[in-house]
Amino acid sequence: MNVGVVGAGLMGAEIALVFALAGHEVLLHDASESALAGALARLDGILEKGVVRQIYAADVAQAALARIVPANAIAAMADCVMVTEAVYESLDAKAAVLRALDEACAPTCILASNTSTLPISTLAAFLTPARRARFLGTHYFSPVSRMTLVEVIPGFASDDAIVDEVTAVLAGLRKQPVRIKDVAGFAVNRMLHALLIEAVKLVEEGVATPADLDVACRLGLGHPIGPFALMDIVTSDLCLQVQQILHDAYGERFRPPALLKQRVAAGYGGGTKRPGWLATDRT
Repeated sequence: MNVGVVGAGLMGAEIALVFALAGHEVLLHDASESALAGALARLDGILEKGVVRQIYAADVAQAALARIVPANAIAAMADCVMVTEAVYESLDAKAAVLRALDEACAPTCILASNTSTLPISTLAAFLTPARRARFLGTHYFSPVSRMTLVEVIPGFASDDAIVDEVTAVLAGLRKQPVRIKDVAGFAVNRMLHALLIEAVKLVEEGVATPADLDVACRLGLGHPIGPFALMDIVTSDLCLQVQQILHDAYGERFRPPALLKQRVAAGYGGGTKRPGWLATDRT
């Protein structure tokens, strides 16, 4: 089927890739043409490294990139059967995209949001009432090309038949859908950020270094990656943003640690271009 993805960042680009790997034709839109070009180059690099080929046959992986077509305007999504919103985790940004999709897409099109924290029913309020039954949350995990879990979050108005249809589509992407109640942060992020907050507090208190805490989580808890390595990948900026949303929703238990705020303000957010926790661990 023809599908669309809005947002060519780390998550959106790989969501487009897994749909393409499953044989779907994909339109990938971003407001920035350079972001679109960068996303396609990044996906080509993922396929070249061969990591995806450990999951998919070589010919499937090689053909996938050709199925992803850059789209300069959301209006190009008019004929898509399903469109996933994967833009910056901002209520205003997502509201603008959802309004545009509501106007551009056919009435039968299913809209999904990859939000990791914002309640789906809150986002549904930016859609016309007739569209809300065909809107739900599909929260993927990074890197999307390798992580199989997807949280499926129905909103107050989501049609159960649409939820079942999307769940079947996700299974066809070789994902494991898990249905979650529509609450701020859903399930996984609430558990994860409770861990991340406590990990940063342990560093604040001088109990252990980021590197040693990562070792402890890998060897003592069986985690594939430590909390500080994870924050360096997804960026401390995003972690702070999520914790602020969770703090607004749930109060003191999700208050972002002072050290996390200080590091983000100082430019130590991690990612591909900035130093993170492990690069600056001097203890």
